[in-house]
Amino acid sequence: MSIRKSSLLLPRTSNWMGISALGAALLATTAIPSVADEALADLVETVSPSVVTIIAEQDNVPSAAPGQNFDFDGHPFGEFFKRFGAPEGFNAPQRGPAQGLGSGFVLDEAGYIVTNHHVVDNASTVTVRLSDDRSYEAEVVGTDPLTDIAVLKIDPDTALQAVELGDSDVIRVGEDVVAIGNPFGLSSTVTTGIVSAKGRNISEGPYAEFIQTDAAINKGNSGGPLFNMEGEVIGVNSAIYSPSGGSVGLGFAVTSNIVQHIAADLRDDGQVSRGWLGVSIQNVSPQLAAALGIDASSGALVSDVVSDSPADGVLKQGDVILTFNDEAVDSSSDLPILVGTTKVGTDSTLTVLRDGKQETLTLTVGQHQAASAQPDTPVEAEVAGTTLGVTVAPLTETVRAETGIPETVDGVVVTDLKPDSPAAKAGLQRGDVIVKLGNQETFTPDALKAALDSEKTDPALVLINRGGSQIFVAVELA
Repeated sequence: MSIRKSSLLLPRTSNWMGISALGAALLATTAIPSVADEALADLVETVSPSVVTIIAEQDNVPSAAPGQNFDFDGHPFGEFFKRFGAPEGFNAPQRGPAQGLGSGFVLDEAGYIVTNHHVVDNASTVTVRLSDDRSYEAEVVGTDPLTDIAVLKIDPDTALQAVELGDSDVIRVGEDVVAIGNPFGLSSTVTTGIVSAKGRNISEGPYAEFIQTDAAINKGNSGGPLFNMEGEVIGVNSAIYSPSGGSVGLGFAVTSNIVQHIAADLRDDGQVSRGWLGVSIQNVSPQLAAALGIDASSGALVSDVVSDSPADGVLKQGDVILTFNDEAVDSSSDLPILVGTTKVGTDSTLTVLRDGKQETLTLTVGQHQAASAQPDTPVEAEVAGTTLGVTVAPLTETVRAETGIPETVDGVVVTDLKPDSPAAKAGLQRGDVIVKLGNQETFTPDALKAALDSEKTDPALVLINRGGSQIFVAVELA
């Protein structure tokens, strides 16, 4: 690593007294720390002992085959070889045991440590190095890939200094934050910034929600804390957006409220128990709102209900979930987080919009479970649905076999679309199964044509099954 020194270039002038006076003025204005500077320094001094370095070692990293994927890191001509290739016969260094560095923080004085799942994933040995350079081998208590959180346990000689988890819901965009971690192995590095945005979804899964910050976060900061100005952890630094690999002011931290729930679950039994309703949901677009006959385009639209799930018999296709346990559901991404952090077996209250009227429903949250694969069974004959601009076929056994559509799905399969047709513009694709148009089920091509003939709403609300998931689309009828 190279460090460049910068020099101060002064303008040419014969007024040396003026320069001296200017310099004295600059020194005078910078020599006295502001109250804010003192507060920040006090905060850092207080919380830094709770920030740790995570060293994750992997013993069995496969070596590169000759001529492939050489590890040039650390070689004097490494960058040159990466860009232009190594000379013929060059004996490049091979990959062997690997060591990764990350960050973490003390959650409990007894030795519980929080970090990222990806920091310790597949590690054969994990070591925690404290701020005073004491090192301890750590036990991985449990990890949760869906939120990228892991809990470790060490057995220190003395009680550790723990940090407090703050309420990430109350922090506001624009508030000052402090990140402390181990970027590039430089332990106890402090950077500052602001909360750039809240509620970010960066495609890390339905159960993770992120705070965006412009505090400098680099490789090695992963798992480290993001503090508010009260010295409370309001996020765990987990990801950056960077074309170059370095900080460009786009860092993302898992919210402390999610971390608190996940860490408590992992400490309990090493696993995460998530609440589950058993519904497929989607956002309410303005087009879908018009098709549903509602004003607002917020909430989570129920597109499917899993049989024998907590929602079965309570929620219906077409319901728009507005609140869950008095928490607003502004979009479909809000609901999995609210439900997932609810204790299994809890009686929960939902406000839904059904047939244009608000209703209050109650159900018992179940245990999250992976969707089971449905047996594939199977089709021919095509009928043109000219009003939609699609060609459809009934779901015979042959069609099911060729398309992989399970026998639990009923409807007609789209075999072709006309370019620029209403269906194509609405986003329908070949292989989609049209399950319902308006309020009428479309089990056969004739049923689809009858539904089209009687449909009075434009755009029409069409329920389709795509890849096993049910979604609504709004189709403007031709």
